[in-house]
Amino acid sequence: MMPIAVFPKFRPLLDVGFVPAVLWNRAYRAKVKADPARRELELALCRDDGTVFRLTDSILSAGVSKDPLTLKYVERRFKFLLWQKGGNRLLVAGAPDVAAALGAIYAAGGARSFDWDFIGRKIFGAAITVVAVGPSELPAAMESAMPLGRNLNGCRIGFDLGGSDRKCAAVIDGKVVFSEEVVWDPYFQSDPAYHIEGIHDSLCRAAAHLPRVDAIGGSAAGVYINNEVCAASLFRGVSPEAFEASIRRVFFALKERWHNVPFEVVNDGEVTALAGSMGLAANRVLGVALGTSQAAGYVDGNGHITPWLNELAFAPVDFSDTAPIDEWSGDRGCGAMYFSQQAVARLAPLAGFDFGELPFPEQLVHVQEAQQADDPRAAAIYETIGCYLGYAIAHYADDYDIANLLILGRVTSGEGGHIIINEAETVLAHEFPELQIKLVVPDENTKRLGQAVAAASLPAYCANDK
Repeated sequence: MMPIAVFPKFRPLLDVGFVPAVLWNRAYRAKVKADPARRELELALCRDDGTVFRLTDSILSAGVSKDPLTLKYVERRFKFLLWQKGGNRLLVAGAPDVAAALGAIYAAGGARSFDWDFIGRKIFGAAITVVAVGPSELPAAMESAMPLGRNLNGCRIGFDLGGSDRKCAAVIDGKVVFSEEVVWDPYFQSDPAYHIEGIHDSLCRAAAHLPRVDAIGGSAAGVYINNEVCAASLFRGVSPEAFEASIRRVFFALKERWHNVPFEVVNDGEVTALAGSMGLAANRVLGVALGTSQAAGYVDGNGHITPWLNELAFAPVDFSDTAPIDEWSGDRGCGAMYFSQQAVARLAPLAGFDFGELPFPEQLVHVQEAQQADDPRAAAIYETIGCYLGYAIAHYADDYDIANLLILGRVTSGEGGHIIINEAETVLAHEFPELQIKLVVPDENTKRLGQAVAAASLPAYCANDK
């Protein structure tokens, strides 16, 4: 097997074995460029509704020493595409050998059986398939956008459902008149009523500060298509039968309880990006929230939310063979382990903390308190995450058109957030000076409540409908 050597200019303080995906990919592409027999690879990721995402690339010529590298490169690229945009049928042209290998990996019992089942069956209703085709058999790209948000007229409720708290806001003609966070613990609650009544309670708390309710908008971790809950870690404790009976259409049921006012719910990452776009009066915004997990969302050059998944928690950022394994997906080097309170908990013992079995949210609080006391162990954690982030932003820029990157989430609260940003900006400035991406850090109030406020703007409302 041909070696690929990667020499980052910066090493994460607590993870010197980190192999930035962006640098590994660049090293592979350099080998491809030097290969006179290189092959053209074309991919089409399709959904049953006719949506098609296209990707064109070049790969090394076939050979025993080259094939493992090519498979790693293409599989990691496909994994990123799968969780960035989403689909359940992959058509591969130009490399039938690669198609066959991918088909074995993304299959029942394969290394990516989680992705095969989760994105395929749970989100799109049918398991992922990989088929080798000729270039002429590839469908043309077919994408759309969702013109949700930026509606601030009337009396609105916005909510955001996180893994450790529910946020809600009451908004009148764009002005926030009330906002609140309520602690909850949804992950392992098996009773659907816990979730339903908890969300309803937050709506009631906000409604108490409004003369009436004209529209409700919400965000939450997970995948939501046309207000339907397709998959969400918040409800992982609910049985499949109870999920189908009570959770999948929970927001339709809540809409009925609220007299069928306009009601829209999308992924929390999309609202992060929307909040940034609205606040900056700018487009081409990638929003990233470092919270219970990693959430992401994107506003394109026209100011629209995309129908992409943008589930970067599952997108690989570290290509090290010893990268940490995500306990849910079983894959190595994925974003959730680098940009969330999980990352803080993973790095804490390496920094010298001993939190035992303390829950992750409480570990984060202790690390934040340690940073306030100028504890160098806490600073090492934040510096490490910042280094990760700098390389990840460059990696994201290979597949997103980014002018502004908005960073939110509990992990970025306080002085630790400043350390993360400073480290990321240092990496970008010295390793990737060609990238002109502005990192935007909102004030503390916006960090914690901005998603609920932006969510309030999601539904369109016409006063004449009243």
